[in-house]
Amino acid sequence: MKNLLYILSFLFSFGLIAQNNILFEQGNTLYNEGKYAEAISKYESILDTKNHSADLYFNLANAHYKLNNIAPSIFYYEKALQLAPNDKEIKNNLAFAKNMTIDAIEVVPDVGFSKLFKSITHSMSFDAWAKAAVVLVFVFVLLFLMYYFAYSSGRKRLAFIGSTLSFILLCVALAFAFQKYALDKKDKPAIVFAQESRVKSEPNLRSEEAFRLHEGTKVQVVDSVDNWRKIKLSDGKTGWLSSEDIKTLTAF
Repeated sequence: MKNLLYILSFLFSFGLIAQNNILFEQGNTLYNEGKYAEAISKYESILDTKNHSADLYFNLANAHYKLNNIAPSIFYYEKALQLAPNDKEIKNNLAFAKNMTIDAIEVVPDVGFSKLFKSITHSMSFDAWAKAAVVLVFVFVLLFLMYYFAYSSGRKRLAFIGSTLSFILLCVALAFAFQKYALDKKDKPAIVFAQESRVKSEPNLRSEEAFRLHEGTKVQVVDSVDNWRKIKLSDGKTGWLSSEDIKTLTAF
């Protein structure tokens, strides 16, 4: 009975993949014919099956860009970039889409040690740092055993130096892994979808207006109260806006 269920599950998955491939090709054909709205419909049908890929989000963003849909195009370019963070074509198209936004927000740059530390931390994913730490554990144990069982003083010295160095690197890798995890957990980007959003100083309609944002602007969500979201801009400004005005770039 279990084998039958596995076979049926496999056939269903295979059929779903085949159907999604057909929808993707149909969407590409419609896009090439200039039927961007219809292409979007095909691409979104694939998303409805909980399947996603960088190519799918990229094509969906391109279609929205052709229709001058600022917020959706930036949103889906950002989603594509989450899956393919080093893709130059996605980055270039995202830059073009951002040129359509109204808000000109300066970025407060990191300087000195903070910039270097963050640069190294973001050079690898949390999983990559964790894997590096595991490898260094094995290296440390191996070199320590070599030191313990070695007979010659020369080999003992080399094994001791190597094990000490691997232990130090292990601690560094763990530190960067935990730092990367903490930064990723705090990172909650979102895109403003409202054509114009009035950002409040407090999470209620009676509070004063702090500033306004327009569609396509990227923000960081730092807190939430009911249907209000506290956002922070790249220039350090903070305020509250309705959760309906933004769409969060949730992780996969």
